Amino acid sequence: MPRFLRPLARAVTYTRWLHLLCSSVIAFVFAMVYPGLSTPSVRDWVLVYVTPVPLLLLVGTIPVIRRSEGLQARMMLFPGKHARVAGPGPEREISVAPSASWQDRGRTSVWLVLRLFLGLSVGLFSGQMASLTMELAGTAMGEPADSISALPVPGTPWLCVAAIPCVLLFLVYVVAGVGWLTARTAQVLLGPSGAERLAALEERTEQLLERNRIARELHDSIGHALTVAVVQAGAARAAGDPAFTDRALGAIEETGRAALEELERVLLVLREAERPVGSRPTLQEADRLLDSARASGTKVEVTVSGPLETVPGPVSREGYRILQEALTNVLRHCGTVPVTVTLQVADKQLTLEVRNPLPPGRGSGHGGTGSGLRGVRERAALLGGNARTGPLRDEWQVHVELPVG
Repeated sequence: MPRFLRPLARAVTYTRWLHLLCSSVIAFVFAMVYPGLSTPSVRDWVLVYVTPVPLLLLVGTIPVIRRSEGLQARMMLFPGKHARVAGPGPEREISVAPSASWQDRGRTSVWLVLRLFLGLSVGLFSGQMASLTMELAGTAMGEPADSISALPVPGTPWLCVAAIPCVLLFLVYVVAGVGWLTARTAQVLLGPSGAERLAALEERTEQLLERNRIARELHDSIGHALTVAVVQAGAARAAGDPAFTDRALGAIEETGRAALEELERVLLVLREAERPVGSRPTLQEADRLLDSARASGTKVEVTVSGPLETVPGPVSREGYRILQEALTNVLRHCGTVPVTVTLQVADKQLTLEVRNPLPPGRGSGHGGTGSGLRGVRERAALLGGNARTGPLRDEWQVHVELPVG
């Protein structure tokens, strides 16, 4: 379809037209009371425009009016499958929240007055074009009607027939232009305030942080369980010892059961189910992680100093996940090498350190994508601490310091 004909076929042209005509109703109601519509003068039409303004300015200060106008604007100025309160699209630039400040009330009042002026103008123009069309049709059929439009009508029938589509096209294009202007104005006057934009941004940030946290939970817990199971299975196959195989299968079973519980917990979070934060493991339950690593054949030496029970819950829970990720990295990238774990609580600070020798030929890194170590640094940063990960001489270290004050 040619571009200049698109306004004729677009539903938005006619929904915006209806939106404008609806706003003119109040002006005509006032006009029927005073000054009347029988033979209005120019002064009378000025009164029709001006008389409803004080009422609209007052109504605009009612908080819920902003929500009502916002919903109308979304559905009629931006129709289509996206016209939903929570849907994407340009209508998202129009707020549907009640007025929360006098600035919102003022913008709503200005919008009501502007909508009245535009709607009344479009209504009068539409009436004039409709009257002119009927006069042209009457003249074309040889039955000239009384002149009720402000525009002259040619006396030639064939010229009247040719003028009818031109009048209708002109009407539609004017309506489309005013509708576009109304929509742009609605985005400005009914758009979200600074406070609403900030609240929406904070909500979006919270959603992204929650998704990131869930991704880290899955990576840390499920990744750890799968790594332990793979290492155990490989060690059992290489050992060829029935007793060791039984122990390995037992460790795989226990790790798999714990992973299923962790997966169920994360799925509950995804379903927005409520679950106490306190149910997540803490550093006081770190023996479970260490026993799992030892069961895979890894020699783990642990040094604990200071009261772990005094570490605040959030710090202890994140510390558990950091330790879990560090041990997972060792098993995944270095195999069953000796590991040294240090947990120290002193001077209002929790220090967690995991070290292991780098296998020959591994160079200066563990390998992999680094997403787990990035998660360690993110967890530490969220708690106001810091983390260092990387090679230290011939060892790989994960050194984390978290405030506990």
